Amino acid sequence: MSHTWIFDMLRDLRAYALANGLPAVAAKAEETLRVAEAEIAAQPGPGSVPGREGGPDRAH
Repeated sequence: MSHTWIFDMLRDLRAYALANGLPAVAAKAEETLRVAEAEIAAQPGPGSVPGREGGPDRAH
């Protein structure tokens, strides 16, 4: 299963928070994004993290 949607959602949350004066929420969204990337990358199986080897490229 692709996890692309979770990365997209977390980036959207971070952008919303930054645009609306919520820097602490933006920081937590960024932290959560990094944790999700690490956990998903650690799972066995091909290409779970977009932009990492074996997964689809991630747009920044």
